[in-house]
Amino acid sequence: MHSRTVFFVSDGTGITAETFGNAILAQFEMKPRHVRLPFIDTVDKAHQAVRQINHTAEVEGKKPIVFTTLVNMDVLKVIQEGCKGMLLDMFGTFVHPLEEELGIKSHHRVGRFSDVSRSKEYTDRIEAINFSLAHDDGQSNRDLAGADVILVGVSRSGKTPTSLYLAMQCGLKAANYPLIPEDFERRQLPPALVPFRSKIFGLTISPDRLAEIRAERRPNSKYASIENCRAEVAEAEAMMRRAGIRWLSTTTKSIEEIATTILQEVRPERLVY
Repeated sequence: MHSRTVFFVSDGTGITAETFGNAILAQFEMKPRHVRLPFIDTVDKAHQAVRQINHTAEVEGKKPIVFTTLVNMDVLKVIQEGCKGMLLDMFGTFVHPLEEELGIKSHHRVGRFSDVSRSKEYTDRIEAINFSLAHDDGQSNRDLAGADVILVGVSRSGKTPTSLYLAMQCGLKAANYPLIPEDFERRQLPPALVPFRSKIFGLTISPDRLAEIRAERRPNSKYASIENCRAEVAEAEAMMRRAGIRWLSTTTKSIEEIATTILQEVRPERLVY
């Protein structure tokens, strides 16, 4: 049972409000119910949001927590005056003091994506996502010279989600290659990757956790057996040590932690958040 409802109210996508709000809520031992209210960009929509928030307060008997990133002052005023929740206005908290300190007015743009489709950064991000999808799981050796980072590791060690995170969040072209029995027999990296050793980063995982993950996909198979997982992980780690490749274990790390470590180690020249 959730202990409190949290609303994220924005005149854009609500991603900024939710990301910032979740970072704060993570400091508390609670499991709130999340409700995102995006595109609240008119007074009428603001009144609808207020009714929803206040209804939740009445039903639950507790003040909802309301994070907002509203730019339109008329819309924000409706929320401020009518909302029965605990209101946390992020732009009011941070933007206004910065305006005073810097002596300039902010753009007051609605949403950080409002004109992003015309920017070079947006185009680069889309290209990075397409590149990562095309080079997922060793599907293609083409244009590896254009990769910012190449992830290697045994199957199901976290390469694909990490590659996509790096592409979507950082605009990096990330390829990933699974290390397979043929590579272990040769005791060498896949030949296609050797010229790009400086871009390679390895992922490993504990055999027990790997067996659990693989069993969900292919139960009662040799692929998922603990003996096979132990052998593959040991061979992969030995290969990475021989090749001088930087690597880390994904066993207890989030995708965000893995990606941050990779960025610190690889330090690609093109880094766009």
